[in-house]
Amino acid sequence: MQPFQIIFNPVSAAELSRMPKELQLEILGEFRGLPQEVVSTDLERFGKLRRGGKTLHRFRLGDYRVYFERHELGVVVHRILSRNSLRDFQFRSNLPLGEDEALQDNPKFWELIEAATQSGRRES
Repeated sequence: MQPFQIIFNPVSAAELSRMPKELQLEILGEFRGLPQEVVSTDLERFGKLRRGGKTLHRFRLGDYRVYFERHELGVVVHRILSRNSLRDFQFRSNLPLGEDEALQDNPKFWELIEAATQSGRRES
């Protein structure tokens, strides 16, 4: 079996590193069962956000939301955001939908994700 990797882009790694160590360990601990699910399922238990052929999945971890996508080596984590920041984002955007639908249809969310991706490309 091929090794499974959880790849944090520079932005998500920075977001994780700013958290208290106990919270970092808790979040990383929640990834334990992820490899099996990513390899063997369609990730139905995770939220899905689609735009322009790209599919992100949302993994809820307590007060945090981890946005990731499948990768040939495992998964790439794009962002780790506080639930409260998402609520604030929705409030500021006046979005009357559910969390995933609201974010999926909002270009500002995708700009946030793309900014993380582009940041990683510049550092390479």
